[in-house]
Amino acid sequence: MLQYEELRQKLNDMLPALNDLEDALGLKAMHNEIEELDMKASEPGFWDDMERSQKILQRSAHLKDKINSYEKLRSKWDDAMALCDLADEENDLSLLPEAENTVKELEDALEQQRLQTLLTGEYDTKNAILTFHAGAGGTEAQDWAEMLYRMYTRWSERHSFKVKLLDYLDGEEAGLKSASILIEGENAYGFLKGENGVHRLVRVSPFDASGRRHTSFASVEVMPEIDDTIKVDIDPADIKMDVYRASGAGGQKVNKTSSAVRLTHIPTGIVVACQVERSQYQNRDVAMRMLKSKLMEIKEREHLEKIDDIKGVQKEIAWGSQIRSYVFMPYTMVKDHRTNYETANVNDVMDGNLDGFINAYLKALSQNELNAAAGSES
Repeated sequence: MLQYEELRQKLNDMLPALNDLEDALGLKAMHNEIEELDMKASEPGFWDDMERSQKILQRSAHLKDKINSYEKLRSKWDDAMALCDLADEENDLSLLPEAENTVKELEDALEQQRLQTLLTGEYDTKNAILTFHAGAGGTEAQDWAEMLYRMYTRWSERHSFKVKLLDYLDGEEAGLKSASILIEGENAYGFLKGENGVHRLVRVSPFDASGRRHTSFASVEVMPEIDDTIKVDIDPADIKMDVYRASGAGGQKVNKTSSAVRLTHIPTGIVVACQVERSQYQNRDVAMRMLKSKLMEIKEREHLEKIDDIKGVQKEIAWGSQIRSYVFMPYTMVKDHRTNYETANVNDVMDGNLDGFINAYLKALSQNELNAAAGSES
């Protein structure tokens, strides 16, 4: 039947991409590394060094997960082809919706794994820390910052990532002035690193009784979470610590304690805060990790030799610096100004469907790196 023949053609067209993905992942090298790690794990005295043994086991589990994900993809391709063959032989159109859904799910899963091969940065596999700041404009900008907070939370839920609130400062009438969240999951930073920048909103403000159109700005900072395995040297004398009472919207977002901690890195003026842990010491530890993460992210982005070179210069949260525009009125559109990727379904985007923008950015970034490499060789 023609319908099943078209689905089979789609599946056959996927085969080269599946084979390329196997090469890009380096599955043979992964199998060899797993064998080596398993041999180390079976050595006498393996558990004498707990830190080393944990790293070996975590690395082995990480590689096995990657192999399993690819093998599931291969298995799904086999199942989809078998379903199309069977339904075609039986002239059974009742199986067509299931076959179409299976092929579509396979296409999406293949694209997702192909994108993961683009995440080759040193910190791409890390968790991500997102910090939101409302721009000038009072309540309207603060409401926009909270809309972005909700958007990235929804994106995380769609990808089964865990979201942990680190800091939240209420807006004066609505929304938020600033907030920080930790998004935990494999490649969280790799996927979200392109979201760093100023986001622009155009809409009829619900806070304007005259019903006028407003333009608002908010910034999103994205940092990899730096763990204890990465050493960052910060002079304790360069840090100013303030303790204050935690606060959150309706008491729902944070614990009502007086142990919130704000750290200021004096040479750069960078400020981080945490208010969700139970004790001042726990909040300080989290804030220190946030500060190290931010300093390392800036150092890598600016290609600096050392932390001391960071000047802490921030772009103004206003016209001319936005990476993306979200237009609710007079038409609906979300457009990324770096890749020109756009969609008219603004409500879907605000509900966390950011994959089109993330994918376009990662592909553009990969192409730029390839072009730069080709230029340096010539």
